[in-house]
Amino acid sequence: MTAAGYGAREDGGSAQGMVDWDFAVRIGSGIAGEGPQVSRAEGAAVVAELRADAGRATGLVKEFTGLDAPADTAPVLVVDRAGWVQANADAFAHVIAPVVDKLVDKRPMSGIARSVGAKVTGAEVGGLLGFLSSKVLGQFDPFAETAAGPHGRLLLVAPNIVHVERELGVDPTDFRLWVCLHEETHRVQFTANPWLRDHLLGEIKALADTMDVQSMLGDGLSRAVEAIKGNGNLLEAVSSPEQREIMDRVTGVMSLLEGHADVVMDDVGPTVIPSVATIRTAFDKRRKGIGTLDRVLRRLLGLEQKMAQYRDGAVFVRTVVDKVGMEQFNAVFTGPKTLPSKDEIHHPERWIARVL
Repeated sequence: MTAAGYGAREDGGSAQGMVDWDFAVRIGSGIAGEGPQVSRAEGAAVVAELRADAGRATGLVKEFTGLDAPADTAPVLVVDRAGWVQANADAFAHVIAPVVDKLVDKRPMSGIARSVGAKVTGAEVGGLLGFLSSKVLGQFDPFAETAAGPHGRLLLVAPNIVHVERELGVDPTDFRLWVCLHEETHRVQFTANPWLRDHLLGEIKALADTMDVQSMLGDGLSRAVEAIKGNGNLLEAVSSPEQREIMDRVTGVMSLLEGHADVVMDDVGPTVIPSVATIRTAFDKRRKGIGTLDRVLRRLLGLEQKMAQYRDGAVFVRTVVDKVGMEQFNAVFTGPKTLPSKDEIHHPERWIARVL
């Protein structure tokens, strides 16, 4: 089950000088491993079924949400773990370019120092990608630019889907469609509302503009150490109040998108997935059963916050839809000003009062 459809990788200018992305991909791919063993025929069947399920999910998502995504945009790629690592290295190089540019401007380095630093940073990024590559079932990358244009691409990580369906003991056909419903909802969210991509890129640039490099390199290290000792969140530990304000806005957006996708997969599920209730119960139980080391790493990397985004965002979506209906809920996708804040995610009635 290999990656398909990748072109030459763009290195993002100075981002390549600060991070050795090729080295990061080699490290990450080595850590990732291949996943569960399958025969060539079984692997081909899984890939074909996931592609078909993604196509089927498009119509199901449109019918349920009312969001109409243009056809032939944001291709669906079924990848292995190494393919996911490569895709995310590509995405990181593009997304963090504004941050890297600021670091380069503030702290110019000699060629040797930069080369050594790029290897070290590449190893760190590769280790992170390698760890995550075995956890992700699917992902919509809104920042990828493909032959179809700057509409993103949907990645389905076949070996991880096979691993989880075997671990849970659930019906493979039902589980694969269930995963595709969630990930296809993300593809529809962005392709039906192309302003979302530019908005998130703008927030990343704003985050870069607020960076105080001296502070990060000064007391930022001590705050990071304290976060590790206290089992805290590294991202929050090294950020300023202004940066946390931006991150709160992004959290509000991501909670909306993740919760919306969870609502779609569970509400559409009963009509097309006979065992959806069994799958959800087993999947939620698996989330709680992760080991201690895995739990610590997830907390440090902010992944526990992502789990909360699914839960909080789903409550927000269900509350608003129950009160005003899906058509009026879709006002949330009008533009940046109608997106819920982090506070409104927890108090849906405040969003209804402000927007509707």
